[in-house]
Amino acid sequence: MTHRWILAAALAACTMAPLAQTVYESKDKAGPVFADKPSAGAVPVEVQPQNVVSPPAVKPAAPPAPSAAPTYRRLVITRPAEQDMVHSNTGEFGISANLSPPLRPSDRVRVLLDGHLVPTVFRSTNLRLSMADWQSAALGSNGEHTLQLAVVDADGKPWIESAPVRFYLRGAAVGGTRR
Repeated sequence: MTHRWILAAALAACTMAPLAQTVYESKDKAGPVFADKPSAGAVPVEVQPQNVVSPPAVKPAAPPAPSAAPTYRRLVITRPAEQDMVHSNTGEFGISANLSPPLRPSDRVRVLLDGHLVPTVFRSTNLRLSMADWQSAALGSNGEHTLQLAVVDADGKPWIESAPVRFYLRGAAVGGTRR
């Protein structure tokens, strides 16, 4: 309740201020004295209205243009090459690709192995599939497989995909049995 009275008093003071427009000037030993109440020998002074300059209208800034989508022009798997033989007992092997222009920091590389998405998301076009990646996506072990890469944005939307590459995986065998 006290806050309401203080607020009401402050508003009343603000509304009365423009009514007290007359200013009086008198002289004492130190020089001129200005007051809002007349005193002996005081003369009213005409006060000019305050100079008020309105700031120029500011146009709202145009919203920033959405960042242009990267125009990846080319994504080609260079290793393994078409019909290459990959030697691995665990399914671990390296993959390299040429991407033009280079991969942006916010984009990622996804791998499809035998048509299945590998769970690992990569930050480079030179990558290495792990045994866990292989086991989660490959159809079988030895034999023919397909590999495809895609560059995706932060939401997983593809920007560009490579052509599929067919390669063969071969594990080492000792005495006719695979290790």
